[in-house]
Amino acid sequence: MKAGFIVVAFHMLALSAFAANKGESVAIAPKQVIHLVNDSPDCLAQFDTWIVGHGLNNDPERVFRMEKDAEGRPLLRVTGHGYGGLITKRSYRDYRLVVEFRWTGQTSGKREKKARDNGLLLHCTGRPGNCGISPKAKFTGKFESPWMKGVELQIIEGGVGDILVLGGWKEDGTFWPTTLRARFGKDRDGEPVFDKNAELRPFESFRLNWWGRDPDWKDEIGFRGKQDVESPMGEWTRVEAVVRGGDFTYFVNGTLVNEAKDCSMTEGRILIQTEDAEIVFRKIDLEPLKTTP
Repeated sequence: MKAGFIVVAFHMLALSAFAANKGESVAIAPKQVIHLVNDSPDCLAQFDTWIVGHGLNNDPERVFRMEKDAEGRPLLRVTGHGYGGLITKRSYRDYRLVVEFRWTGQTSGKREKKARDNGLLLHCTGRPGNCGISPKAKFTGKFESPWMKGVELQIIEGGVGDILVLGGWKEDGTFWPTTLRARFGKDRDGEPVFDKNAELRPFESFRLNWWGRDPDWKDEIGFRGKQDVESPMGEWTRVEAVVRGGDFTYFVNGTLVNEAKDCSMTEGRILIQTEDAEIVFRKIDLEPLKTTP
């Protein structure tokens, strides 16, 4: 027993050392609430930054910054300048992600007059910049995408709660798909849309629209659809993602909007995007899951 224990312990230490060398960590399933936005002076130290053109952990324009509201509560402001993300150093699994955000109105760059856009990538896997939408795209030999392989909780005017399925590139340039299943139909324009009464089947497209996304959606600033459940511009919106293994269930202001199951990834890092629209977060919490779904 003692010899076996020593072998197991050595194996676990070796795995931990390998993960550390790869910039990864054993995934955490929260046992208590983890406040990713908090009033610690070292709040941003729990993240890596990745901004196209600046690389890893180089944020000269302070795109990501901690502030306080009028009552002294912590806020994460993302100015939106450039493209990339704030990426947790740790990996997570089996959690309820609770996000409260609002748009400030500021836009910039090529999306200055486009719908305000942001999002959180869940189960991010591999190195920053490794995102690849399709194996049909040729690998450039450089890892320079703003994003990572993962599953997105979309935050965009008119499309809060969409699911985006992002594949990636391995170190050798091999395409690394992300697979999952979902219940979906097609909208008037033939786009996949979540339908809780549909058959559960493989989802092979890039975007799964939330059930109420306006088929007349336009990529224009201030767009609001007839059935949108996100809060009006300037007000706080609450978004939740229940993540259990490879299953994702999204809520916006308490309304179930989207769902996917059996993802090929069951854990990973979390990436908070910057995408040419300023956004403020007053809460990004990881809560323990209840024992039953």
